[in-house]
Amino acid sequence: MAKKQFKTESKKLLDLMINSIYTHREIFLRELISNASDAIDKIYYKALTDESISFDKDNYYIKVVPDKGNRTLRISDTGIGMTKEELDDNLGVIAKSGSLSFKKEIELMDGHDIIGQFGVGFYSAFMVSDTVTVISRAYGSDDAYKWQSSGADGYTIELCEKDTVGTDIILKIKENTEDEKYDEYLEEYRLKAIIKKYSDFIRYPIKMDMVSKHLKEGSDKEYEGYKEEQIINSMVPIWKRNKNELTKEDYDNFYLEKHYGFDKPIKHIHISVDGAVSYNAILFIPEKMPFDFYTKEYEKGLELYSKGVMIMNKCPDLLPDYFSFVKGLVDSEDLSLNISREILQHDRQLKLIAKNIKNKIKSELENLLKTGRDKYEEFYKAFGRQLKYGIYSEFGSNKETLQDLLMFYSSKEKKMVTLDEYVSRMPQEQKYIYYATGESNERIEKLPQAELVSEKGYEILYFTDDVDEFSIKMMMAYKDKEFRSVSGSDLGIEVEEKKNLSDSEEKDNKELFEHMKSILSGKVKDVRASVRLKNHPVCLSNEGELSIEMEKVLNSMPNSPDIKADKVLEINTDHEVFKSLKEAYEKDKEKLNLYTNLLYNQALLIEGLPIGDPVEFTNNICKIMK
Repeated sequence: MAKKQFKTESKKLLDLMINSIYTHREIFLRELISNASDAIDKIYYKALTDESISFDKDNYYIKVVPDKGNRTLRISDTGIGMTKEELDDNLGVIAKSGSLSFKKEIELMDGHDIIGQFGVGFYSAFMVSDTVTVISRAYGSDDAYKWQSSGADGYTIELCEKDTVGTDIILKIKENTEDEKYDEYLEEYRLKAIIKKYSDFIRYPIKMDMVSKHLKEGSDKEYEGYKEEQIINSMVPIWKRNKNELTKEDYDNFYLEKHYGFDKPIKHIHISVDGAVSYNAILFIPEKMPFDFYTKEYEKGLELYSKGVMIMNKCPDLLPDYFSFVKGLVDSEDLSLNISREILQHDRQLKLIAKNIKNKIKSELENLLKTGRDKYEEFYKAFGRQLKYGIYSEFGSNKETLQDLLMFYSSKEKKMVTLDEYVSRMPQEQKYIYYATGESNERIEKLPQAELVSEKGYEILYFTDDVDEFSIKMMMAYKDKEFRSVSGSDLGIEVEEKKNLSDSEEKDNKELFEHMKSILSGKVKDVRASVRLKNHPVCLSNEGELSIEMEKVLNSMPNSPDIKADKVLEINTDHEVFKSLKEAYEKDKEKLNLYTNLLYNQALLIEGLPIGDPVEFTNNICKIMK
């Protein structure tokens, strides 16, 4: 029989799994049980829309069977099963990604991250077994197929016999080594402990044949034992249990068991509501951003249950886009089992649940900000950009919901601060919230445009995300305090000594600046004396709503038009360079042309903008040196 090959990136990832990159190998059982539960969910879900399927819950279960003699562990389910094509598609391609970025990601990750980020839970079986065999018969099919692989060298699929619908996974457990005792995965007590730890809340019975010991008749010391089928898990959904009975470890294990992520959630939210609409929900705020979070493949939404039965794997209507990072589920007895996606979009009860969930997430994040600042900053590092997108989208209609959750780096505090903290520290005479934009805090720290605001003792917020300024423009103000860029045309700071230049000096400067403006025709809107510069000779500022940083962001987008901000070249008239400009204007116009272009290019470099002609720029520097 011809052996099929894994895709190149799948082979590489599988090789990592086989070579035990993840130390907590016991999770393989959680992964396989979760997959089995999903398979039963699918046939249960199918039964809701297909009257020909009778779903008697007693006939649906998962069974774990260790066989020490043959050194095998079998995990069986009575779920929907897989066709030959599904075996090939689901088990032959790991993570279904052929992208270069995927290959780079797997080279950088340890086992923990690989399993969580790329959803390769099935392949964790290779951490404990030499050979994995999958025998499956799909619902509606008379044929069964066997998928088998001993690792990265490939796999086979062949026709086989199976009396019932469902899937059997048989693991040939590895032999012990000096460092690892694989025998533990054949011990009933150990398997039971793993199941209780990770899969206690699985909704279907997980069965095992356990040895039951009884006193021999007529003896108080000698025991005899026999195999007795036991249900290992409690099967009570975690969301229906009393919060007081649950520990953080229970929630963390449920998070892992449901494949919400393989990080540990920063926070869990357990909601039980009885009222106009009754529902239970468990929500998780992840620690890390999923690798595909900002791709079209990412699906937001919560699992939706009715009376404990899943009716939708991802219900996007339960979460606003700005909270799309939240994972979890909602179970309501007020929803119909046969409800369709189209009906859900107009369902009054679902909208009420969604509104309550949104408010609860917001309040829990606000509480985390107040009581667990380090954890909140960890969350914000991962998902703060999404909150800012939320403010920018929908024409700012969500700013009241999100503005108190925002954080920015502070020039004074040298750490992340909220807008409320900034405003509470503002001096009485300060009218505006000042911000500066740039690629990094280090770059912003050196901006000449910030000199005057800093000298006045005012705090500056550093914007380093491409969405920051767009969001703030949409907000316009916070607590009646307008936002002002340190690079804007009007800082709102009175500098009398700069504004009350003598008439004659103003006239002389005007002629000089008009001449420089003509030299830079088409590049700048104006050249003028700066009221913001103290030590630096030159900088660029902007007029109008489109800032220089916004120009950079918009022009970096695919197929974007060549967008230009209205730039102003500002000259520090107290700097020695200005004396050279005046002298050149009076005596050597060619030298003035040289100086003007050098200063303009210097201002571009400070802003992180490209120089139009680098060769000309270097030649001009050489001219100055000569």
